[in-house]
Amino acid sequence: MSMNRRRFLQQTALASGTLLIPEFLNALGTMPVAKDGRKLIIVQLSGGNDGLNTIVPAKNSLYNDLRGKLALPKDQLIRLDESMAMNSAMQSLKPLYDQGFFGILNTVGYPNPDRSHFRSMDIWHTASDAHEYLQTGWLGRFLDSACAGCELPYQAIETDSAISLALKGAQRKGLAVQDVKRFYELTNEPFFNELVKNGQVTTDNRGYLYKTLADTQSSAGFLFEKNKTITNTAEYPDTAFGKQLKNVATFIRSGLPTRIYYTSLGGFDTHVNQIPQHARLLKIYSDAVAALMNDLQKAGMADDVLVMTFSEFGRRVAPNASQGTDHGAANTLFLMGKGLKQKGMLNAAPDLAALEDGDLKHTIDFREVYATVLQNWMQVDAAAILGKKYALKTWF
Repeated sequence: MSMNRRRFLQQTALASGTLLIPEFLNALGTMPVAKDGRKLIIVQLSGGNDGLNTIVPAKNSLYNDLRGKLALPKDQLIRLDESMAMNSAMQSLKPLYDQGFFGILNTVGYPNPDRSHFRSMDIWHTASDAHEYLQTGWLGRFLDSACAGCELPYQAIETDSAISLALKGAQRKGLAVQDVKRFYELTNEPFFNELVKNGQVTTDNRGYLYKTLADTQSSAGFLFEKNKTITNTAEYPDTAFGKQLKNVATFIRSGLPTRIYYTSLGGFDTHVNQIPQHARLLKIYSDAVAALMNDLQKAGMADDVLVMTFSEFGRRVAPNASQGTDHGAANTLFLMGKGLKQKGMLNAAPDLAALEDGDLKHTIDFREVYATVLQNWMQVDAAAILGKKYALKTWF
């Protein structure tokens, strides 16, 4: 091997893993891919979304008492039922709620919550207990166990430049694709082509790296060609998040057999001057998700899509001295899709009279949500993926 090629493998993002090339091994699992084409779209609200000012217990007098100046007035709320309201920045999602395609879970969390962004996100990504440290993500383990024999590098796609821990399995990983055209161009540059063409098995196992390079190049070509078959003229917000979701819709409409799409929107760490910042973010989120759902409905593809939105934790109930909120615990979680059997509020409102150290107490474990999504929506053995049995719900 020439010095240039060796230096490339050792020093570039491809070798270090920051480009996050998916891994492929021979069939190791026993579970076939479900044949009904159901897809799961994850939206991660990074930073800790203030769920209490997202879905608001407006009729509870304690809300105004505890929130003080952060309590949203009536003109900034959209009534959902007799006791609950939605932040008015989410107006574009109200039609989905009225149609029964929008389910809301209150006070979702886990025992002994961690208020560190990184640790709490790891817990959500791996479905671990608070004291456990796992190296594989819950969706990565889905890829490991539910993709036996399928050499499809794009079974899970994250619309970013890097892959999240949630999509990392022991044998398989998702594929990070921020820009399909650029991804295709990168994997067809002359030096990349030379590496793939001249790949060989060596004593230091670089042959496996060459295999992943070849698989990545093949995947990039397939995605590029599939994407060219669709001209998506649907209108989306001119935001980075809107572009992420338009890319997802284009992938789905192209007929790509991808099961999981992972997207994210950051900025929710609202320690200072929260109200305007939070409203801006909720509008970005809501307008893009509404555009996605409308796009898929018009294409006749909404029946097979479930959108799940989560954040690593909620915020403290009481405001801080900077007109913001600090890291909290339990939070809201959204499920959207035409396959929902239950609509609206899927569980009880937050109990503001029974706080724990100033935080909302969780009433539903997030792994119960994961288990229900895996078992009832993705139609796989949730206990095998999560490592234990969790109560299954009847949302779909």
